[in-house]
Amino acid sequence: MMLKIRNIESGYGKLRVLKRISMHVDSGEIVTIIGANGAGKTTLLYTIAGMIKSSAGDITLLDMPINKVKPEKIVAQGCSLVPEGRQVFATMSVKENLILGGYVRNKRKNYQQRQELDEIYSIFPVLKERENQLAGTLSGGEQQMLAMGRALMAKPKLIMLDEPSTGLAPLIVKNIFKIIIKLRDAGNTVLLVEQNAKAALGIADRGYVLETGKIILQGPAEDLLVNRDVQRAYLGRDVDTDGATCDVV
Repeated sequence: MMLKIRNIESGYGKLRVLKRISMHVDSGEIVTIIGANGAGKTTLLYTIAGMIKSSAGDITLLDMPINKVKPEKIVAQGCSLVPEGRQVFATMSVKENLILGGYVRNKRKNYQQRQELDEIYSIFPVLKERENQLAGTLSGGEQQMLAMGRALMAKPKLIMLDEPSTGLAPLIVKNIFKIIIKLRDAGNTVLLVEQNAKAALGIADRGYVLETGKIILQGPAEDLLVNRDVQRAYLGRDVDTDGATCDVV
């Protein structure tokens, strides 16, 4: 088991957002978390990443407890987060952003920076073309690819993606989801938070539905896609666009 969460509670100050969340992610899976705005999806990812401290419960990554570990140590242990909104370093080049993503590996004797960069460029060829370009001048889709590439530079065992489709054109969304599938097929484990429920469930192995800080449904993605409650709440016309269909493969 890659990730196991048991009875986690966390929030902001006295505001409790997550209420006894329990879930797991197996190695090699794409697991998606869907839910409305304010359900606690981002809070959950930030709690796993150590950016928000849990007030109760346990989180283990490959059987190692991480819920009392600093964020940089969690990255070193193999868990990387691609935040919502990309959050690239706008005044730094594409290459410099990627190098920063690999900071936890820089001091290792066998670290080969050029080889690591070339691996990222093989996944995202456009980043090679833009290597010396300032990140702030990239398009939204290119910035999303850069944010994903930066996270992959740490060689994570688990990569967490927070709303990767936000603000992107339908064709770019389709491309991003194809890349997520390729990451899984290459042996990576992906935890995907996505408001675009139809697209997320279309590529995921399993899913969880989060509502007001609690998991109310879980199961294989194909079962959630045909669940009437999920269809009514999350698979309406507002998410049924050309770039948000299940047939991204």
